[in-house]
Amino acid sequence: MSAVSDLLSNYQHVIEDLRLVMGSKGVFDVTVDGEMLYSKHDTGRHADDGEVLALFTDLVGPIKRYGDE
Repeated sequence: MSAVSDLLSNYQHVIEDLRLVMGSKGVFDVTVDGEMLYSKHDTGRHADDGEVLALFTDLVGPIKRYGDE
């Protein structure tokens, strides 16, 4: 759940919809606006702490994180 917590803690002000979808065999895929951001199947491993957040930050560009002034 670290990825969800990271995303909501930092970008709750720009995330309109966040869904967790159960998969079989340990599937862990993260898509944003239909674009695959991270796939455990493709990488063969779980995401490292902060990895999904970094990928999301790269995708959305220079949006201020929640709470930054």
